[in-house]
Order: sequence, then structure tokens, then C-alpha cells
Amino acid sequence: MKKYIAYAIATGLLLTAGWPSYGFPLLLFIGFVPLMLAEHQISQRVEFKKKGRKIFGLSYLAFFIWNATVIWWLHYAQETNANGDLQNSWSAYLIPVVANSLFMSIVFQSYHFVKKKAGNLYGLIFLPAIWMSFDKLTLNWELTWPWFNLGNGFAKYYEWVQWYEYTGTFGGALWIWLVNIIVFYYLTAYINKKEIKYLNKLGIYAGLLIAVPIGISYIIYANYEEKGKALNVLILQPDLDPYNEKYMKDGLQIYDELKQLALKNIQPNTQFVVAPETAVPGSSALIFDNLYDDLIIQDIQQWTNSKKDLHFVTGASIMRIYPMESLASETASVMKDGITWYDAYNSALQIGGNDSIDVYHKSKLVPGVEIFPYRNYLMPIIGEFMLNFGGTTKTLGIQPHRSVFKNKTNTATVAPVICYESIYGDYTTEYVREGANVLFTMTNDSWWGSTDGHRQLLLYGNLRAIENRRAIVRSANSGISAFVNQRGDIMKSLPYGEQGALNGTILMNSELTFYTKYGDVIARIALLVMGIILAYTFAQKLLYKENKKKI
Repeated sequence: MKKYIAYAIATGLLLTAGWPSYGFPLLLFIGFVPLMLAEHQISQRVEFKKKGRKIFGLSYLAFFIWNATVIWWLHYAQETNANGDLQNSWSAYLIPVVANSLFMSIVFQSYHFVKKKAGNLYGLIFLPAIWMSFDKLTLNWELTWPWFNLGNGFAKYYEWVQWYEYTGTFGGALWIWLVNIIVFYYLTAYINKKEIKYLNKLGIYAGLLIAVPIGISYIIYANYEEKGKALNVLILQPDLDPYNEKYMKDGLQIYDELKQLALKNIQPNTQFVVAPETAVPGSSALIFDNLYDDLIIQDIQQWTNSKKDLHFVTGASIMRIYPMESLASETASVMKDGITWYDAYNSALQIGGNDSIDVYHKSKLVPGVEIFPYRNYLMPIIGEFMLNFGGTTKTLGIQPHRSVFKNKTNTATVAPVICYESIYGDYTTEYVREGANVLFTMTNDSWWGSTDGHRQLLLYGNLRAIENRRAIVRSANSGISAFVNQRGDIMKSLPYGEQGALNGTILMNSELTFYTKYGDVIARIALLVMGIILAYTFAQKLLYKENKKKI
């Protein structure tokens, strides 16, 4: 078993070493091979008992290593201890590591089951199908955590995957699995037969399958010309400490500092000023039904009206009050008076000119922080546990459909993408299908300090530029704020941990890519293939039982 434990460790380390932001993605093409070899060899050894348990344990070890090393930075999130002091939140780190490793192990165990019952061929087809189906699930359920979706592995080497404009990140996932399966197949053949021709075939087929898509991608990259009219934007990066300033300082003071940062850097041709997630109003919230009466909103309208073509897009905390429970939404919570109900929103606003105020509510929420997953079912079971470990039993309000910000003075149609939403490919296409010709990402990546967290989120989000061929304007509280062009290149940026402002020009493309039009086609095919093979496997199992009874 020591050899197989080493195989599992190798898979965990290879996947980590291939992952952004520091990894080299070529390693992802062989990352699953050691674990697949362990599964195959254990399955063939007649002297081994309880093979399923052994394989599950090995897969859990491999995926635990991968998860634990890639998102190590999560424990830098702070929580208040019994003495009222801030300390690292190990629960914020361990819960997703333990849970996601478990889910991945169940997926791999399903592959072992199908391979055992239906044969090697069906098993090897089933493995990428169920893995991509799981990746699709992580994008859509309330426990959503798509950080490890395989296509994200090329985020830093985005020049390799310019064809994401056709496939999205699932094209990258399929690519990784095809190469892993080819390497596994020919390596297994060589181990069994000791014939060098299998290693030669491995090198040729795997080499071509890696090199050809990269070559095609570089051709697309070199020949792509950005499209659309120019838009001049000012990005603000206030760099407020999220634990001691952002939600502690007076809201008017926070706004005034943000305003001064904007006014000092606005140029004659500036058309948009963009501020980060929940930039206003600090520790309090704007009241949804009284936005036009709010002092901060009125002041923004005043200084944006001083220039004909100037709009302010910002993240904001908003609250909507319901005078009675019968009017409250499904996500509403009750105040301490036990009578008044309210929804809290993580929102984006567009203010400027004589236009009405546009509002968008973030709708992909961070589990345990912004949403209590499946609250109606889990609240009675683990509600107290969530509170004890620094989580929430409340859920922010959302909106059912994507909406965009338009204006009367220029042709910009803005997709207001808020933080976590930027890692959802198919979700982002909904903005673009609504007419968005530029993506404005507002985020606060400061919770984990100067770690890999904000770098990974930046790189993942930049893939949306390729998928939709839309430029990205990214305003982050502490960084990294950036202008990203339609090829995914970072054109300008502000480093992490610095207060500042950044002027830049991007182009507004109105053409739709294949991916924008049709979304995650590969994932939908994977779901279909998974379903067919599962049905076939269970049918085979039932037929075997029936035949056994007859005998």
C-alpha cells in the first residue's frame, strides 16, 4: 500500500504544482495519472480486500493535499474570539477543504464503480463526464465553490486557451482529462507488456494533443484585433482595511475620502469612475426605497452632473425594509424588534447625468459568508454551529436575472459584476446577452491580506474577457485593480496594498462569441454522457443479478 499512498500524494502535489497563480499548467496534464494507476492496480490485485475503501481513502488523500495547498490563504480571514480580538479563522479554511475533498473523492469513487461494473472503456469515458458534471454542479448549487474547476488551471497562461471564446473553461477541463487518459492508457500498456512502442505512442499522441491546441490558441491570440468604440474610465482603489476601517469608520468620512480620490484624478475625457465592492456607505447601508433622498447619493449626483458625460459606478450595501412579514421575500430576515423584516443586498449602483439610478444586486453569494446554503433544511441542524464558527445563518437578497447599466450620453452598456460572480463563466454570458459591451468588476479581496487569494481571483476573472471578448475594468478595494483587454491581457494595474487611482481606455465590443451565445455546451454533453453510462451500468448490474438468480 505504501506505493499507492505515494501515488496519491504525487497526484495531490502535481495538481498543486500546476495550479495558478504560481503553478505551471503543463503538470495538470499528468496530475491525475498516479491516482488512476493506483485505482487500476488495486482493482486488479485479488489479494486486496475492501478495494473500494482503499481507493476512496487514497483519492481523499490526493484531493485533500490539492485543496489544502491551493487555498491555504483562506485561514487568513479574521474572526473575533471570546476576548473580542481578531484571530485567523481556521474554520473558514478547513470546512471547504474537507468538504470539497470529500465531493471530489465521491466523484472518483463513482468512476471506480462504473469501471468495475461496465468495464475499462466505459469507465474512462465516464470519468471526465462525471468530473465535468460535478464542476457544473459547483457553479449552480447553493454550496457553490468553483475554485477548482479544471479550466481555471490555465488562468495565468491564458494565451494557451484563447479558444475559450468557443468552449469556455470546460474546454480546458476536457483537454486536461483527454491528455491524462491517454497518458494513463499507454503507460498502463507499457507497464503490462514492457514494449517501448507504447511509450513512443504516449509521447506522440499526448504531445500532439497538448501542442496543437496551444498552437491554435497562439494563432488566435496573435490575430485577434480588439473591436468597438473607446471608453475612458477612472478606477478607484481606496485600500481600506476590511476589519478595522471599511466597516468601522463613519460612512460619510469613507465616502468623502473616496470622492476626493476621484476628483483629484478625473480627466477631461473621463466617462466613468468605478469604485470597488461595498465602497459606500461603510458600516451602515443605503435604504433601497429612499435612495434619492440619501445625502451620499445626492452628493454623487451633484459632482457627476458637473460634467456632461460622467457616470459613477460603485459597489454599495443596500437594505430593503418590509413593514410586515407578508411582504417579505424568501431571503428576508427579521430585525430585533421581531416585527420589521428586511433584505440586505451586496449591490452595484450607476449614478450620473440626469439618468435614473440603476441598481444591481449580487446574485452569486459566498457560502457561509453571504448565504446560509439550503437554509430551510439546514438551519435547524447546523445553525448554531455556523454561528459558533463565525459563519452566518442569514442570506443576502439576490435578483433572478442579470441586468446591465445603460446611459443616455454614450454607448457603454455595463455588466456590473460583483466579486465572486467574476469566476462564473456561463453566468457572466447572461450580462452580455443582455447587451453588455464592457465588464465592470467590483471586488473586495482584502479579507486574506497579501496572499494568493486576490491573485487567483484576478486571474480566474480575466478568463471572462476571452470567453466573451469583452474588456474588463476591475476595481478592487486593496488591489489588484486593473484594465484587461479583450484578449485577457492586463494592460494597466495598481499593485495590492496601495491606495490610488488609475486612468485607462478600453474598447467596447458588441459582437457575441460562440460561448456567449450557447454557454457551457461541453458541460451539458458531459451531463448527458454521465447519465447514459450510469443508466447502462445499473442496467448491467440488474441483468447480472437476474441471470444469477436463474442459475
